[in-house]
Amino acid sequence: MTLEFRYAVEKDIPLILGFIKELADYEKMLDQVVATEADLQEWLFDKEKAEVIIGEYEGDAVGFALFFHNFSTFLGRGGIYLEDLYVRQELRGKGFGKAFLKRLAEIAVERGCGRLEWWCLDWNQSSIDFYLTMGAEPMEDWTVYRIAGDTLAELAK
Repeated sequence: MTLEFRYAVEKDIPLILGFIKELADYEKMLDQVVATEADLQEWLFDKEKAEVIIGEYEGDAVGFALFFHNFSTFLGRGGIYLEDLYVRQELRGKGFGKAFLKRLAEIAVERGCGRLEWWCLDWNQSSIDFYLTMGAEPMEDWTVYRIAGDTLAELAK
């Protein structure tokens, strides 16, 4: 099965938001999605803070990957951080997820990046197993920290 990739354009905003909601539903976090089409317009296309590739099979969008550049001081070069990778549930197991990661690796290499990284929910064993087969290494010595919402606003005062 050949998956075709393209970079998202502004007319894809409803599709991207739909994929975000499908992913959130799968992750049991749909109630946390507050993103709007206007937010995606602003941050993806006006401010260009992240990029999206859409995977299409036989003309139908099967999933997306949203990513942005980060930077490693130790490597002295940029990397790609994969925020979300989603393949529609009914289309999993056909090699599309692997094709997405391969395409992202190609982008990273083309851009001279030193690494490709992402987070995975601890309970998502099927994804963990998949990532391990791709050669991904869990970063067990690291803990993710986050400041958001009211705490972020308070800290910024």
